[in-house]
Amino acid sequence: MLFTFPNFNLYSTPLLILVSQGLLFSFLLFRRYYQQRYLADLFLACILLITCYHRTTYTIGFMDWYDTFRNTKINYWLAPLQLIFAPCLYFYVRSVTNASFKLTKKHIWHFIPGIVFLIYRYGVFIYDAQQPGFADTQNGVLFEGFHFKYINPIYFVVSNFQLLLYFAFSFQLYFTYRKQIQHYFSNTYKLELNWLRNFLVVYAFLFLYGVTQDLIDSSIFNLTWTQEWWYHFVSAIVIIYVGIKGYFTKTEILAKLDMKEVNVGTSKISFESVAAPIPVEVEQDKKQLIKFMDENKPFLNPEINLIELASKLDMNRAQLSETINLGFGKNFNDFINEYRVNAVKKMLQEGKQQQLSLLGIALECGFNSKATFNRVFKKLTNTSPTEFVKSLN
Repeated sequence: MLFTFPNFNLYSTPLLILVSQGLLFSFLLFRRYYQQRYLADLFLACILLITCYHRTTYTIGFMDWYDTFRNTKINYWLAPLQLIFAPCLYFYVRSVTNASFKLTKKHIWHFIPGIVFLIYRYGVFIYDAQQPGFADTQNGVLFEGFHFKYINPIYFVVSNFQLLLYFAFSFQLYFTYRKQIQHYFSNTYKLELNWLRNFLVVYAFLFLYGVTQDLIDSSIFNLTWTQEWWYHFVSAIVIIYVGIKGYFTKTEILAKLDMKEVNVGTSKISFESVAAPIPVEVEQDKKQLIKFMDENKPFLNPEINLIELASKLDMNRAQLSETINLGFGKNFNDFINEYRVNAVKKMLQEGKQQQLSLLGIALECGFNSKATFNRVFKKLTNTSPTEFVKSLN
């Protein structure tokens, strides 16, 4: 039977469309990096590009490339790039969560295993190309007899173990940053790195899906191309999600805040009780802060952050952070939100809910979303806003 490439069918067309869109977002991210030099864009563009690249084999396979071009050598050029993908994933998270992060020569070592593997792969091609009969077959003797038989299983173990490690490092960065950010921002719902969390979760899901599928295929029963297609289809969906959300989520707002200057040691203080006496200078700063909060009500600004408040008080960031941590036994987020919750309670006690909705009152008092308001109110009062209103009646 004669096959004609390309064959647009139920399997090839969705992959082709989705992967093409992923390539478009990868190009847009590369272009934005060139214009703005925001390092996270570079790493996300590489992540998208590699994810799209890994779909190539199945996309062109279902388009009948291998049936039409029986002696194709394309497999030599479709080398897996997991060893390069893993450090890109880690450095993307690091560039978003570390404002001072710069790519230096020492970071190149993370990519050495991937580079060495690529050199090896193309060395295999050079060797096979010199062997007799190479033009009449799809895969040469070294690729078929040595690479598939010995190197592929080793690569599977090494690359997945490496990716698991980089996932661990990346999740650790995310959770550490999420904890630290409480000392800087008053409204952390939209700045809680929800995008970064989702990014890590979807790629972790793909990792587990892929490993499970490979283990089933090699140890239990051989999966057909159409059964394996589902993994690539899910991957293509992830490409679109990561492309759209990654491009339009403005993570650079986090990079504008350098948190290393604040004494991180203060975050180790137990906020339940501070046994040590408060220094005299902290007590003075505390009185100044209370007066400023009562008179100027900076908490009504949804975007107020540690830097801005410190500037208004003519303090540096470390000084204000220490005042809030030691003087009030709170982090910046809880300190500001307590004022907001008290402002909401006051408006409710005055019957303002007759003119405004609960959300309207929350926004008036400095909250930036319904979800943040409900979460914070419940955390600080042990009751929901609705239950609090009922208790007033």
